[in-house]
Amino acid sequence: MPLTKETLLNMYRRMLTIRYFEEGLTEFSKQGLVPGTGHVSIGEEAVAVGSCSALGEKDYIISTHRAHGHLLARGADINIILAEVLGKATGCTGGKGGSMHLSDFGRQILGTNGIVGGGINIAGGVGLAIKKRKTGQICLAFFGDGAANRGTFHEGLNLAALWKIPTVYVCTNNQYGLSMPQSKACANLDISARAAAYGMPGYRVDGTDVIAVYEAVKSATDRARKGDGPSLIEAVSYRLRGHSMRMDQMPGGSDYRPDGEVEDWAATKDPINIFARKLKELGYLTDESAEQIDAECKQVFDAASEFALNSPEPEPETAFTWVYAQEGAK
Repeated sequence: MPLTKETLLNMYRRMLTIRYFEEGLTEFSKQGLVPGTGHVSIGEEAVAVGSCSALGEKDYIISTHRAHGHLLARGADINIILAEVLGKATGCTGGKGGSMHLSDFGRQILGTNGIVGGGINIAGGVGLAIKKRKTGQICLAFFGDGAANRGTFHEGLNLAALWKIPTVYVCTNNQYGLSMPQSKACANLDISARAAAYGMPGYRVDGTDVIAVYEAVKSATDRARKGDGPSLIEAVSYRLRGHSMRMDQMPGGSDYRPDGEVEDWAATKDPINIFARKLKELGYLTDESAEQIDAECKQVFDAASEFALNSPEPEPETAFTWVYAQEGAK
């Protein structure tokens, strides 16, 4: 997809929509409207939108527990996604999956995973199926810096490289695994450097720059589509909220980060502000048009909120629907 003025403005809209979705969801959580907990990606919108904008319509994605942004960047229905997170019957799994188990098969979103690193090898399996079927698609797997230290990461990337599977691995390095700073978990802080061990390209990009993310992922998808195998992309970013919405509501829930760190990132490295400045430099955005787009994105979330909040709760008799196979079903 060429980065035309229209494309760039659409990317900006998606980043803003994700931000409104997750800020609103945080408020719903405080009101007790979100069953369990959820994990927002405020501050990471450039990774989601840049990555998904580089994909073709028929390409697949597999994501993590922190996935709202990935689904919205891919074009999932915001009404259905919000309804699912709120546990409503109109959600993508009828309210059974919640925040960490979202999907939209019509948009090639094969699901999210509450197991850290759980989607890495699933994506490899999808890539292997693509290769055998010769469909020309690719599969993009999102995961975090914490998942890069798990055995599934090394096993999955090794086999993908060995078999030249058309899978792109995108590590969103937000620098904390729950409350563990990356500096205390990784001997080498450059996760992209690990790609060399598997004979695949590794790219380390500024995860606050949506265009830089797009270009890296586009290069990787082009390579995979030509049959040259997988790539590893590390997008260095930062989450401007705690590990989870529930943790943010606990006293001292974000005390593991140094004083002033969050405020500094918010003031200087907010990806939406960075992109807005870039669009203004290009002459694609003015203060007036920015206000209009902002209002439109807020309205999209407000409408989704009305839909989700007014949606019915799941009926008790549906509790086991889709859980067990029907007797005699093939």
